[in-house]
Amino acid sequence: MPATTFFTPEIFVFLKQLKRNNDRDWFAKNKQRYEECVVKPALAFITEFAPHLFDISPNFVADARPTRGSLFRIYRDTRFSHDKRPYKTHVGIHFLHAKGKDVHAPLFYLHLEPGGCFAAAGVWHPDNMTLTKIRTAIVSRPEEWKKVRGKASLEGDKLKKPPRGFNPEHPFVEDLKLKSFVSSVMLDEDKICSDKFLRDYSAACKKMAPLVEFTTKALGLKY
Repeated sequence: MPATTFFTPEIFVFLKQLKRNNDRDWFAKNKQRYEECVVKPALAFITEFAPHLFDISPNFVADARPTRGSLFRIYRDTRFSHDKRPYKTHVGIHFLHAKGKDVHAPLFYLHLEPGGCFAAAGVWHPDNMTLTKIRTAIVSRPEEWKKVRGKASLEGDKLKKPPRGFNPEHPFVEDLKLKSFVSSVMLDEDKICSDKFLRDYSAACKKMAPLVEFTTKALGLKY
């Protein structure tokens, strides 16, 4: 089967213009463009990625529904924000664990934004109970965690001090301070618009899979 091209440079043209014209009138006039250059290719990509995701783990979901699926809504939630701009200026696609109820569950993620595209994976901004489970797993399975750390660089905010109840002298104390357990791989816009992108994104997810597997099992879920 020949490789497929999903996204075109038009997606980045649209997002740049949306950033300059982030209002409802402009978006209404360009809604059809949004459907053609963002929604349709994104849903097609999600559909085609599904078997690759299953090979990585059968317990993560690629949901190609146009709403409440893997594709994030373009609309921002401005109810509690001082920033009242109505639209996101990036495209987000998430592949959650089947038992995950929100974006703070273990996931694989794709972020498309002019000048800032990346694949990411792990657990982002979880609640305290989830953080404690992951930290406890690191302490109880240090050799396994060491292998994970050898394959993935972690990023994000940290506590200033070790979390309460954990040894400040632990060899992975800097990891225990993390507020998220996330790794990422930067992506090139030209490659995103090529017929090799499905292969490249799958490879990025496989590279980060040990982190997802560890955090998933730490939460008592099947990987």
